[in-house]
Amino acid sequence: MALIRWLGEEDFTSQFDRWQREMERMMSSFKPFSGMSKVHTGVYPVMNIYDDGESYIVWAELPGVDSKDLDISVTGDTLTLRGERHAPEVPEKESYHRRERTYGQFRRAMTLPDQVDSSKVVATFKDGILEIRLPRAEAAKSRKITVKSA
Repeated sequence: MALIRWLGEEDFTSQFDRWQREMERMMSSFKPFSGMSKVHTGVYPVMNIYDDGESYIVWAELPGVDSKDLDISVTGDTLTLRGERHAPEVPEKESYHRRERTYGQFRRAMTLPDQVDSSKVVATFKDGILEIRLPRAEAAKSRKITVKSA
């Protein structure tokens, strides 16, 4: 009969943590932003879109972005948001203790449920929140149909 060494709970936990760190290190070479923290794997910027019946309203969180660095375009039913967030200057003798925020160019394209009237789109930017109002195209608006009796 063979004897199998039993790892106590503490030994197992520390061994598992070591394996997890090693796997994350190996897998980081396959990520587009290799070596960055897991918090950077999400979609940027985060957006909410809702429908008020007449328009689609988009809210995008863009902290640290200047409005002059934004480019918004609408083609058919696709909204495209491009921009850039610049890294702040760090004095020469100082260094980061932790760096989780990403900087650089971004692009986000989103398909809307219907066509919009691109000539009436309005965008406002306040306190790091971009609001885009995209009125539906006339052809996409719902209409009440009156039924006539024969």
